Amino acid sequence: MNDTPNDGKALSVTIDAGTFKRIPIRTRVVMPGDDLDAVVDEYAQGVVQPGDILFVTEKIVAITQGRSYTLDEIHPRRLARFLSRYVTKTSYGIGLGMPETMEMALRECGTPRILFAAAVSAVTKLFGRRGDFYRIAGDRARAIDGPTSGTIPPYDNAVVLGPTEPDAVATRIKAQLGEIAEVAVVDINDIGGNILGSTLDKAGEQRLVRILADNPLGQGTQSTPMGVIRKD
Repeated sequence: MNDTPNDGKALSVTIDAGTFKRIPIRTRVVMPGDDLDAVVDEYAQGVVQPGDILFVTEKIVAITQGRSYTLDEIHPRRLARFLSRYVTKTSYGIGLGMPETMEMALRECGTPRILFAAAVSAVTKLFGRRGDFYRIAGDRARAIDGPTSGTIPPYDNAVVLGPTEPDAVATRIKAQLGEIAEVAVVDINDIGGNILGSTLDKAGEQRLVRILADNPLGQGTQSTPMGVIRKD
């Protein structure tokens, strides 16, 4: 457990529903082949209290599901190289703005869907509208995580896809914790986030997004892929 906030992040936040602590849980680097249940047992079991919410990043869920690929395993087709040149790169990550991540988007979402998303986005950008590409391509494209200079090794040389069956993962972890806490699999970055799967209702998910809006786990090498939300 890390009882101090990550750099530049506050340990608590106040929203319309009250004040909540966001407690990062520091772990070793989770690797392909690791068992997520064992990681939760090792690092979260002694931290979570009744009434908490355990939030787990989509990245460690996906890694333990074997959905991480080193760059030399990915051979982008010509279309991926072409499309990646037109993706807007942001301060928080590469997104689909490199051939390898675009290639994985084509595989995950299907070529027709990615081409349609790219065509619509190209038109709507002319009118100053942003975000249509990911709205059409969907969560599976949005969840693809490429390497950046701040990414913790060995994932600074890898592409990580979104997790499969995140709702089922959350339900399993809740049972593993003895049903004392709710669980959410989250995709959070420095400009917003999504709840990919959880044991919360929709109102609870929307509240959790507001609690995590400033990305308290950080974006780079903090090695805190889990955290606890606790009403203050």
